[in-house]
Amino acid sequence: MQRNATVSQYDKMTKTPIPRLVLTLSVPAIVSMLVTNIYNLVDTAFVGRFGNSASGAVGVVFGFMAVIQAFGFMFGQGAGSILSRALGARDRERASVHATLGFFASFACGLIITAVGFLWLDEIVMLLGSTETIAPYAKTYITYILIAAPFMSSGLTMNNILRYEGKAALGMVGLMAGAILNMVGDPILMFGLDMGIAGAGLSTAVSQFVSWAILLGMFLSGRTESKIDVRLLRRAAPAMLGNMMATGFPSLLRQGLNSLTTVLLNKQCAVYGDAAVAAMSIVSRVVFFAFSIALGVGQGFQPVSAFNYGAKKYSRLRRGYVFTALAAEGIIVVGVVVLTVFADRLIGVFRNDAKVIEIGSLALRLQALATLLLPFCMATEMLFQSTGKRLGASFLSSLRSGLLFIPALLILARVRGLSGIEEAQPLSLVFAFPLTIPFAVWFFRKLPKEDEPDPKAAGDELVDQS
Repeated sequence: MQRNATVSQYDKMTKTPIPRLVLTLSVPAIVSMLVTNIYNLVDTAFVGRFGNSASGAVGVVFGFMAVIQAFGFMFGQGAGSILSRALGARDRERASVHATLGFFASFACGLIITAVGFLWLDEIVMLLGSTETIAPYAKTYITYILIAAPFMSSGLTMNNILRYEGKAALGMVGLMAGAILNMVGDPILMFGLDMGIAGAGLSTAVSQFVSWAILLGMFLSGRTESKIDVRLLRRAAPAMLGNMMATGFPSLLRQGLNSLTTVLLNKQCAVYGDAAVAAMSIVSRVVFFAFSIALGVGQGFQPVSAFNYGAKKYSRLRRGYVFTALAAEGIIVVGVVVLTVFADRLIGVFRNDAKVIEIGSLALRLQALATLLLPFCMATEMLFQSTGKRLGASFLSSLRSGLLFIPALLILARVRGLSGIEEAQPLSLVFAFPLTIPFAVWFFRKLPKEDEPDPKAAGDELVDQS
């Protein structure tokens, strides 16, 4: 039964027409992100009722959550890329060892983050960019996030593994259950039980645990290609952990730089008051929500890329890349029109404050226009990481998130003040685009032009050192 299921999954990943396969795998990712981001936006709107300081606290803690997510993505993308290529080469045992190792390593990192966070709670809150008025709200909210850190990190790892297996629908069930529970829990705890921002934090922690339990149940019930079994850790060599972390490092780098840039952005905005911090926090969430559909298409491409690279179906890899970039661009165009036309109204939904709307609407329009260049950059980043091209993936991941954005933010904030802060992110996207082109050209010139016959299990071939 299991062998037939595995063969069926192999045929699905290597024979289904590329547009249908990418879109099929994209739908669960898109639905998951939309629901999760709807929760984030609803949460922001609810917290905004307590004032600019509380609204700013959500943006401050969002930077810390990015650190937790960074480890979840690192182990999830690292294990997922390797195990998907292993499944493409018909090596299920190797896939299961990496799934197990990734899960337990991610959970352990979450525990370390929890311990460190509680030891230096006051210092971390200020380091994240809190003002004196934002800090009390941020400390309350982050306490619950710290408790949930191990489940948040390892839950993201499991979701990424499921995507790389080509079973994103199973991951969608876990993420949606948590997000829906969170949306229901927020108003009950915040207003019904009068817990305020503490209710938002508690709701988030509980929903993360529920989502984690559902995702783990998928692996323990035998519904996945790979297994999570503590006994498999005995077969995990230290080199496997190093290989996994190196493969997933671009995700850690990208998320870590996102966290760093969020902190720097909060600190630069804090000079102009809580309204500026709140405005840029809202803009970040709105833009990410609009981009999440295109990002979902990219996530649908990742397992297609890794699996077919492992199976040596290079023509499918080429078609998948082109289709992903074009499909994501079409989605982005629609989002840009909506965000630029209705920028004022969208910001006003989350915080009906004239200063917040003034700052946020301009920043939203600028960032929306710049995202027109994002699909090509995104598809190239995902191509390099899913095929194990570590150095290229690491560089591409750091471009938009840090190498370009951080200096742009620091320089423009000094030269142009608040306007420069609003312009920094869009400018970094504009410069990232031409720098990405040579990487895509190099990859496809190096990629073999002809497909190879069906590979047998060959674990050593999967440790890509490029």
